[in-house]
This record gives sequence, C-alpha cells and structure tokens, in this order.
Amino acid sequence: MGNTREVNGNAAILARINKGWKPNRYLTNMSMAYFADPKDHVATSIFPICPVDFSTGFYYEFLKGDLARDNVARKPAFGKVSPAKMGHTDNSYKCVVDQIIVGVDQIGAINYQRAGVPASIDPRRSKVRFVSEQQLLHLDILFAESFFKTGVWANEFTGISSGTPSGSQFLKFNDANFDPVNFFDARKREIKLAGRRMPNKLSLGYDSFTALKNHPDILERVKYTGGTANPAIVNEQVLGCEEVKVLEATYNAAEEGQPDDMKFVCESDGALLTYTTNAPAIDEPSAGYIFTWDMLGNGNYMATDQFEGEGGTHSEFIEGLMSTDMKKTSDDLACYLSACV
Repeated sequence: MGNTREVNGNAAILARINKGWKPNRYLTNMSMAYFADPKDHVATSIFPICPVDFSTGFYYEFLKGDLARDNVARKPAFGKVSPAKMGHTDNSYKCVVDQIIVGVDQIGAINYQRAGVPASIDPRRSKVRFVSEQQLLHLDILFAESFFKTGVWANEFTGISSGTPSGSQFLKFNDANFDPVNFFDARKREIKLAGRRMPNKLSLGYDSFTALKNHPDILERVKYTGGTANPAIVNEQVLGCEEVKVLEATYNAAEEGQPDDMKFVCESDGALLTYTTNAPAIDEPSAGYIFTWDMLGNGNYMATDQFEGEGGTHSEFIEGLMSTDMKKTSDDLACYLSACV
C-alpha cells in the first residue's frame, strides 16, 4: 500500500512537472532585471517640461532687438519722445501621440500567483514597469534625435585630431593641447552676447566627459584639493558650469531576434552647452522646451491604462501613451560640439 502511494505520489509530481510546475522554489528577495537606473534618463533633466492644454498651438516670441535696444531718449523741451516699439512674433508646437501595448496571459498568470513568486515577476506588476520604462527610454531617444546631434543648432563646432583649429573647429578633448577652460569661456561669451543669458547647463556624452575629466588642465585644477583619506576627484562641478549632466542612458539598437547591440542613447562624443530655465516661464528665454499634452485628461502626459482582450482569449493588455513635442526655441542660447573625442 505504501509503495502504491509512493508510486502515485511520484507520478503526480511528474505530471505536475510536465505541466510546467518546477519543484525548486524561486527566490523571493532578488531577481535579475536590466531596468535602467532612474537617474540615467536624460530628457527631462535638460530642458523644462511645458504642459499644454491642446495638442497644437502657438506661443509668443518677443523680438530680442527691441528688448535689447536703448529706447530711452532725451525729452525735448515742450515736447515728447516717439513711442518705443516692443514687437513680437509667434511660433507653434505640435504634440504627437506615441503608444506601446504589452499583453498579459491571464491563464498563465495564475501559476505565478499560486506559486508565491517574487513580486518582480508578477506579470501585471512587471509589465506596468516595463511600459513606464519604455516610455522614458523613448523620451530619451526623442531628445537625442531632436537636440543632441549635428544639424540641429545654428551654432556648432567640430573637433579635429591635429593641426590648428579654424572657424568652427576645436582640438578634440583628449588632445593635451586643447584648452578646455578658455574654449568654454569663449562659447559662454558668444551665447551671452547673442542670447543675453549666461549658459547654465553643459550636457556631455559619456566619452566626452571621460576625456574632459582626464585632461591635464582639468586635473591641474583639482590636484591640491584632496588628501590621502579623500583623494582629489574630477567631477561634473569642476568643469565650470552651474549644472553638468553626463548623458549615460543606454538602449539596445538591435532588432528583435538579433544579438543585443547596446549603445548610448546620446552621441557619446558630443556636448551641448545651453541656457535653459528650470521651469516654463512667461518672461524668460530657453534654448529648448519639451511641450507635453495631457491626451486623456487625467493630468499625465505619460499615461498607463489597462484593458481586457477579446472574449475567449483570456488576455488583457497594458497600454502606455505619451504626447510630446521636442522644440528648439532659441538658437542664440545653445552651442553643439561634435566629434569631441
């Protein structure tokens, strides 16, 4: 009788294994998930988010020449000066909607629920995070395509490997003869004159930052600031800008089914010097804005929704929607550097 129970027990276990059950319990306190470090996302940290009520619309641009000109004149005796002109034009934005949908097999999800697996593998929880992560990644890619490449900004410089730079050229950052302090001071001066604001943000591709922090002139600025317990370290603040952002976001450029091809989202040898506001402002200029439209009316420009599949499919879907317009708003307040290393 005991043998019969043992055989039946083994048969039952084997049958459960054949159905997909595994006798080994999964760990509940760890898993491997290559979600990005939240601080690596770049788009929302460079240009301000500007929420809008409509998907398309206009905004005013006051004429810089009128604002910067001295319009005050000596009052003539018994007379008056001519009225000063304060002109404006307008520009437009257009937010487009992007979407991602991922499915959940409701029948398959039951196994996970009954097995007490880690929360990270719960199909609904993990796929909601997947959708959110995908939206942030897409936002970063839109940022790179709209702002962080050649051909976007009127004021662009290109690095050269040797010789004497001329015009819109500079020696690459990893050349010991490159003078980073004077070079960036000159770019700041140009932007201050053209746009009436001192640049406050320097965005660096990963390799550009690495080359700059190892440049002899930069190392010279910090070599006496450390000690044995706390060695001198070249960080973002040493580079002489109010805010320096190293663009470390990565993505897989390979198509599905192909070997992974991991790359940086933003050009790793690029750099962008800008003046931008921290938040949208009526009377402040900014090199760029990210216009965002609340397409569902729930206060979010990146929205997540969930809906049932067709009857009989025992499926449900998680949807992500986002609506943005990456808009260059002032060439006067930016300078892009390519081929920095």
